[in-house]
This record gives sequence, C-alpha cells and structure tokens, in this order.
Amino acid sequence: MNLFLVILNMSITASFVALAVIMVRFLLRRAPKIFSYILWVAVAIRLITPVSFTSSLSVLGFVRFQKKTGTGIMEFVPQEIGIQENPVMDIGIKEISHFINSSLPVATPMASANPMQIIVWIGSLIWITGIVILLLFSILSYLKILVKVRTATLVKDNIYETDQIDTPFVCGFLKPKIYIPIGMSDHELSYILLHEKIHIMRRDYLIKPFAFMLLIIHWFNPLMWLSYALMNKDMEMSCDESVVNKMGHQIKGSYSTSLLTLSVSKKGGLTGSPLAFGESNVKARIKNILTYRQPSKRMIAAYMLVIATLVVGCTANPKPLQQGPLQSGYNIEKLMENKTLYVGNTSKVGGLLSGMPEPTGLEWNGIALQTTTQPYGVTINYINDSASGIDEAEINSEIYYRNSIILLSMIDNVDIINYSIVDSPDQNDGIVNTFTFTREQADKLLGEDVRHYTTDETGLRQLIDRLESLSFSETNNTP
Repeated sequence: MNLFLVILNMSITASFVALAVIMVRFLLRRAPKIFSYILWVAVAIRLITPVSFTSSLSVLGFVRFQKKTGTGIMEFVPQEIGIQENPVMDIGIKEISHFINSSLPVATPMASANPMQIIVWIGSLIWITGIVILLLFSILSYLKILVKVRTATLVKDNIYETDQIDTPFVCGFLKPKIYIPIGMSDHELSYILLHEKIHIMRRDYLIKPFAFMLLIIHWFNPLMWLSYALMNKDMEMSCDESVVNKMGHQIKGSYSTSLLTLSVSKKGGLTGSPLAFGESNVKARIKNILTYRQPSKRMIAAYMLVIATLVVGCTANPKPLQQGPLQSGYNIEKLMENKTLYVGNTSKVGGLLSGMPEPTGLEWNGIALQTTTQPYGVTINYINDSASGIDEAEINSEIYYRNSIILLSMIDNVDIINYSIVDSPDQNDGIVNTFTFTREQADKLLGEDVRHYTTDETGLRQLIDRLESLSFSETNNTP
C-alpha cells in the first residue's frame, strides 16, 4: 500500500513535468527533434525517484504541495491518508484539491478499517493487476516477434533478412540485430540501414523498452501514455533528421517514399516492441523530413543551453518561498512569538489574536479565559454595529474555523474556543450569537493533533495552506 502511494505521488509530479515538456515541445517545434527527445529525460527521472534537489529554476514553483521537510519529496497524497479521520490530499491546485477532498470518505467510528484504507488497498490491487497484465502482454508480444525472425538469414555483420516481416527493425538487448524484409533495393537499404544503425548507436533499443517499463508501472496515468507516444515520435523524427544530415538533403524524397511504403499499421496497445522503421506517425515524420533544415552551430548551442536549463527546471523541486510575515492574513512571526503552553497566559493569548485576521464588520471586545477547571477555554467577544445584525451563516463562516484551529495549535492546553458576537443594544435588541469549536473537532478534521504543525514556522505555514484548501461548509460546529 505504501509503495502504491509513493508511485502515485511520483506520477502526479511527473504529470506536471510532462505538461511542461509538452508545452515546451510545441514551442520548439521548429528545432531539431533531438532536443525534444532529450526533454523526456526529465519525465523519466520523475517517474523513477521520489526525491530530488531544490532549485529556483524549478518549473513546479507554481504548484502548492505538501513537502516532507528535509526529504526533498513532493507529497501530494500523504502516506497516512488511510488512517486520517478526515482524509485530505493536496494535488497542488486548490480547486482540484478541494473537489477531491470533498468526495473522500471520512473515518467510520468503531470500524476495523477506515473506508480510505480500503480504497487505497483496492487501488493497490488494481495497480498490481494492471502491471502483471501489461507485462505478460509485452512478453508474449516480444516472444511472438522472436518466433517470426528465428529463420532469418545472416546478410552481414548484425544484419539479417527474412520474408516474415514487412518493415526493417532493430531487435535485441545485449546484441541488437537489424532485421530487413526480403526484396529491398540497395538504394533504399542504404538510408534505412543507417536509420537503424543510428538507433543502435544512441542505445534507443534499450531506451524504448526502459520507457515502456516505466509506463507499465504508471499505467493508470493517461498523461504517461501520451508522453510515451510523443517520446517515440521524437525518437523516430530525430533519427530521421540524423539520416538526412549524414546523407544529404537530396534523399528526402526517396526516404519519405520508402517510409510511406514500409509503414505498418500497428494494432492493439503500445507494447514496447522493437524499433521498426515505419513504426508509427508516418505522416508527421514525412512532413518533418521534407521541411527539416539543419540549424547553424550558433542555434544548436542556444538550443542546448535552453534544453539543459529546462531539464534542470523539470527535475528540481521548488525552493521554499521566502515569504513575508503575513500569510493569508496571519502574521507568522507574531503567532510564533506568542505560542504558549498555557491558556492562562493572557498576554500570549492576546498576542495570538492580534496576529490573526478578524471577522469582517465586527469590533473586538476583549477575551475571557477559562483556566480553573477543564475543559480549558478561550472566549473571544465581538460587537456588531451593523443595522441588520448577524445571521447564522455569517457566524459559521470559515474565518471562525480557521482562527479556532490556529489557536488550538498554538495554545497547548486549550480545549475549547468560543466566540460571542453581540449586537449593539440599539441594534436588534442586543441579541447574542455564539460559535464553539473544540480540539476534538480540529484533530478530527485534520486527521491528527493540530499542535504537531506549530513546532516551527514551516509547519505553521503548511497548516495555514491546508486550512485554505479545506471546506468547512458541512462541519458540525457543536462540540
């Protein structure tokens, strides 16, 4: 189950990187395709390792996420989500996170397992089943190809000829061989064999199955299937361009004709099959061959600099933002200065309140502390001077929930936070409205003891960010 959540977090991270690569790939559509091909290395790195370094160049700086302090791990789905009373995940985009969190099941009291534990367990089983099916399918497909070429005749070196295939391809891991169909002209063979030799020289015969193995592990992510297809397209196009560079632009016409003639229509899913000359994207490849122009050395140097910067930016985690004292209206420095073990410390409690945003339209009217017997509490008094008074919806607005949770996290022994909002005597006959929020509710809502967040400034910022992503519309405000 833990491994599945690690893979899930890596896949989400890789999705953001893949979207960045796809965007850059479009912007560099006139550049040699070898540069687009190299960019996919960043996606592969994100699919392989959950840990990375931090850099101000990171393209993920815009993503809001839960990061394990000091580990370099981008954790969108927490490892403890299965045991949280109120499961919460942060996908990095507030609106999406809110939508997902609102549909997650809460813990069931007295149950042997939380519903979220069961969901994660079932998800893990489906994930493993998908891997097994795709692996078996790939192995059987590869064995089928080996059976086809077992009667191939050696022509020379590592080149074999057979009447069982329709298009040339490279096959093999340790000693790759080039297989060609019978009856090809010497003119066609010259650049087709060069195409396959370039694949071998660049180790594409290892890169493609390795990329397919990563796809199998992350098979549940549609963006990874798209990335695999685009990577293959860039691989073939960059190889086509290398052939044109080596043999001259005069072969473009005949090369394109051979590609069209030998193209095969692949049926079924992507199988990590050998590198076939006319494997896919024939129309796009022909168009690219005919319009290809070799760039100058200066342009190549510029492209290399851009690609190197992008690869670093895609593989790096964003550096923690150097935020000011205010975050979402909360004065971080003042809150940390007034963190206290005891609710009876009036100056500290007052300092905490001065570091938090106040409800709109209310005037603060002092506090009352319950310190003699448990449950220990803080009552915050407000006066409302508006002519219309305050209705229940306003009393239950999110600022009261957020401020209450912050107070419960910063005052170690407080149990209850009360709000008393009194209409002015000359407005609505001095009606009193109240709001109460308990430590038990706060811990249940966040799935853990909220005091754990405020051991340092980073944790407090994470708590405030998390509160921003939560919806309190259905929270029961009774103790």
